[in-house]
Amino acid sequence: MHVLDLHSWSVGTAEARSLQRDLATRVVRSRCLSGNPRYVAGADLSVDRVRGRGRAAVVVVLYPGLQTVEVQTAEGELDWPYVPGFLSFREAPLVLAACRKLDIAPDLLIVDGQGVAHPRGLGLASHLGLFLDIPTIGCAKSLLCGAHEALDERRGAFTDVVYDGEVVAAALRTRDGVKPVYISIGHKVDLASAVEWVLHCTGRYRLPEPTRLAHLSAGGRLP
Repeated sequence: MHVLDLHSWSVGTAEARSLQRDLATRVVRSRCLSGNPRYVAGADLSVDRVRGRGRAAVVVVLYPGLQTVEVQTAEGELDWPYVPGFLSFREAPLVLAACRKLDIAPDLLIVDGQGVAHPRGLGLASHLGLFLDIPTIGCAKSLLCGAHEALDERRGAFTDVVYDGEVVAAALRTRDGVKPVYISIGHKVDLASAVEWVLHCTGRYRLPEPTRLAHLSAGGRLP
């Protein structure tokens, strides 16, 4: 899979903040994929905090049946410490390394992380979307910014997440009575389509199947 070379990852916090603000202006917040995707990928990364290393995994499934068709991983040193708001500088290099190995280029990537639901509008899903130039969706297990009203306990219920007066995400109930996940635009997708595709990719578990499988392939443990 082709990966663009937009910038160096060897930057400090001030430069990273500037890059986020600049790249956020390039994020496309409208649907660019006509029809439904054929191949949907999920991406996640697990961290060995003792050794300071990470293992990224990208799993491609056939949509809508969700059968796995390809799995790629990449391991390496984590050059960035864990700093809220800068997760993509810590995780994206390894995720992109795994993406480079893919023989099947996905039509859509669902990322365990934020998209535009980020203080500077550029979470991991948006950052990856710009490097890969494909539609991406952020599907996070918790909020980085914003707030929302209570939502119904039934599967499929959702409500807007608002930050600084703007709708940046949707809190989505993927199973009856479970905690919601937080869906945000990554790149080249609108929020309504993002919610729809995540829901269609979710079965017996809280997380959508592509990211759940990526999490397991990366060696993580599910809560």
